[in-house]
Amino acid sequence: MFTRSLNKNLLVKRVTQVRNLSIHEYRSASLLRQYGVGTPKGIAAYTPEEAYEAAKKLGTDELVIKAQALTGGRGKGHFDTGYKSGVHLINGAEEARDIAKEMLHHNLITKQSGAAGKPVSAVYIVERKYAEHEAYLSIVMDRKNQSTLVIASSEGGMSVEDVAKNHPEAIKKYAVNIDEGISDELATKIASGLGFTEDAVSKAATDIKKLYQIFKEKDATQIEINPLTETKEHDVECVDAKFNFDNSAAYRQKDVFAWRDYSQEDPDEVTASKYGLNFIKLDGNIGCLVNGAGLAMATMDVVKLYGGAPANFLDVGGASTPETIEKAFELIMGEKKVSAIFVNIFGGIVRCDYVADGLISATKNLGLKVPVVARLRGTNLELAQKKIAESGLPKLYLFTDLDEAAQKVVELGAK
Repeated sequence: MFTRSLNKNLLVKRVTQVRNLSIHEYRSASLLRQYGVGTPKGIAAYTPEEAYEAAKKLGTDELVIKAQALTGGRGKGHFDTGYKSGVHLINGAEEARDIAKEMLHHNLITKQSGAAGKPVSAVYIVERKYAEHEAYLSIVMDRKNQSTLVIASSEGGMSVEDVAKNHPEAIKKYAVNIDEGISDELATKIASGLGFTEDAVSKAATDIKKLYQIFKEKDATQIEINPLTETKEHDVECVDAKFNFDNSAAYRQKDVFAWRDYSQEDPDEVTASKYGLNFIKLDGNIGCLVNGAGLAMATMDVVKLYGGAPANFLDVGGASTPETIEKAFELIMGEKKVSAIFVNIFGGIVRCDYVADGLISATKNLGLKVPVVARLRGTNLELAQKKIAESGLPKLYLFTDLDEAAQKVVELGAK
């Protein structure tokens, strides 16, 4: 029996997994400057005193201080201390120092961050820009058409989701051939729809081409500028920027990936990545250890089908060893709510006997007190069955049928 009726909550959690590198706003601004794209002058600070010095160095008292945390909606968020908002208009260096004290080394909680929030280890002090008009622009991968897509709106400075909901006609999409890039004609067409004055359209078109150059040369998966602002002087400035980059390109984008901020990620998921494991925490009680993303999704489906709730998504990949299997168990058991573990391995590149060794070792070394149900098929299955049978471990159950295994682990997890 097989199902693809994936629970919607699982789907939401899966698509929010970190598969692309996100960088802080001040890093994005640095990249924009490298390519000659207009962006307000700004300096990152890691202590209140550095914030004071940064504000002095910028040479104006009309400033903005922004908490650097990888979450949206910072301005509407609050800190774990109760302090309101991660974005403040300030007047001078003294205020920069005072507000930096409220932000630094505290967690910023937003609608996107989760209840714990995101730690703030830096603040970004930038000169304040007065907008004549604010627009929205992003460049994303269009996997359906195997190309890239520019999404633009004359309504910027607000949530693009709200614009899409309330004024869908204000959002325009432009397909871009990934090899041909953005022509002068297309750049002007996009810029002309942003609501800028005639004086700013040509500047915006130039910046759009430069943004696409960053997107392609740096292996970005998303560049989002919100707002893309026409100032009162009719200059065009990227006032806020969100950049994501393809993890698969880390080997050739070492300068960008050096900016990865591990403090913004779940520590267990960071540890998992070091061992070549793809690990995401969920809300259930059935720990899942599987090889292959597709099989992992099917495994979570079948657990849900029989009334259980997966506690995680964990793909051990194709190069697992007994040591990495044991590490996977350690990550799963880090969650107190786990009451049973489901191991579902189709042994191709991963040998079933390696999985058995990892199972036995983890059960003994980690002192596992919860039952483990293993469904193994494939390479060296007979040897794996023999090892498990001879291990004498009472809470280790072996199956070859997926449905029987799923029913058993849900039953054991409910006890």
